[in-house]
Amino acid sequence: MPTIVVDVMPKSELLDPQGKAVSGAFARTGVTAFSDVRIGKRFELTVDGEVTDAVLAEARRVAEEVLSNSVIEDVVGVEVAE
Repeated sequence: MPTIVVDVMPKSELLDPQGKAVSGAFARTGVTAFSDVRIGKRFELTVDGEVTDAVLAEARRVAEEVLSNSVIEDVVGVEVAE
């Protein structure tokens, strides 16, 4: 069965406390290769049958209306997993 992956991230203009915590842990443990961390959510939607344009459109609609909070989050990806 095919899977559609939806990625949701906090809006870039908002503080990401989880990302800040991880960034602080990097600094404390000597990790210096990364300047910032942002933490988001990943959803995997299993599809019964073929992934058509209509199914992808429905996944995008659900991502915007149900899986994310449009006030503080952006849907950054809706794609078929390989």
